[in-house]
Amino acid sequence: MGDQPPHTVKDLLVELKDASELMVDLAYAAVFFNDDKIADEVIRLDGRSGDLLRRLRTVAMLAARSPEDAEGMAGVLWIADAIQRICAAASDVARVVAARLGIPDTLRPDLRHADEMTARVRVRDEAPASGQTLAELSLPTETGMWVIAIRSDLRWEFDPGPNDTIDPGDVLLIRGPEEGVNLVRKLAGAPEVPEMPESDAPALSELDRAVDILVEMKDLSEAAVGLAYSSILFNNRALAAEVGVLEGRSDQLEDELESWVLRAAPEARNVDELRGLIRLGSASESICDAARDMTWYVEQGELLHPVVQMALEETEETSAETIVQPGSPADGKSLRELRFETETGMFVLAIQRGARWAYRPRGVFRLLAGDRLISVGPDEGEDELIELCGEQPERDDE
Repeated sequence: MGDQPPHTVKDLLVELKDASELMVDLAYAAVFFNDDKIADEVIRLDGRSGDLLRRLRTVAMLAARSPEDAEGMAGVLWIADAIQRICAAASDVARVVAARLGIPDTLRPDLRHADEMTARVRVRDEAPASGQTLAELSLPTETGMWVIAIRSDLRWEFDPGPNDTIDPGDVLLIRGPEEGVNLVRKLAGAPEVPEMPESDAPALSELDRAVDILVEMKDLSEAAVGLAYSSILFNNRALAAEVGVLEGRSDQLEDELESWVLRAAPEARNVDELRGLIRLGSASESICDAARDMTWYVEQGELLHPVVQMALEETEETSAETIVQPGSPADGKSLRELRFETETGMFVLAIQRGARWAYRPRGVFRLLAGDRLISVGPDEGEDELIELCGEQPERDDE
């Protein structure tokens, strides 16, 4: 995070939002790799987010010079409190690792089937990426992957910046679409990940289903957070309502998860693994709850203080809204054919076609002229989006 402590409402809100997204990424990475160091960093960031929220409350109160100011700042604090609850839930995910719970090791590979995956790669000597900064590599737009941490020797650098340099021996913790992993491995001088062989081992049916539900809850929670931020940035009630749909689905999945975990008890060798699954499900559902609460002002049609939109426009990962134009490269092509994420670095959260929304569309989803895409990713990815979708019409902001 930043070296200098932020002093304004906007700066505090930007850092709080960036911290929440980093914490969710790191928390699930800690579970995937069963890594205490990553889990400890999430817990440390949770304490940092609490400090940011306390300072934000103080600065907001000092900034309110009239009843109108106070009402505007109330909305800012409402959103900040929801963001901090996302941080707390991410910390709960990490505490599953710290408490030596987790998930059965035999089922850990199932997490590869999440919409976005986390991977580790060691940079070899004389690798193409060696000696280059993250800015020079432009991994989000070149591969679709984000570097969320770098380990040099035994020290982790979490949330690395554009000026951080990649050196031989560094271990990169990356996150993004599965097809982007081998692209990064090539840059790191590492061999491609081999295809997973078919296993003849008997399936742990009940636990398999429990982990499948957990993966869906993870995807839902991340989608809900992204859509919540987008609904606020674009002041879009339809997106806010979609967050409510995701939160309702998450409630159902949590009930299903508890049922399947209880059914799995006879086949489990370690009861703590089952406790870990239940805790992970509860924390994922809490993230969805907080995302839903964040959208309350948008759903009610209440105006938010301009500082909220300003803050969301300045965060590390931004939202973009694009419309597929007739005859553009995207018109009639599937996301997989376009290699959407690896070509643009952007991840599609939702697509609106007419009055209907599709959230987290799969690679087989075929884009049509008039489709409206809500995507998240790096600033420079928006230019790549426009190249694919065609020149965008002027927005008629009311």
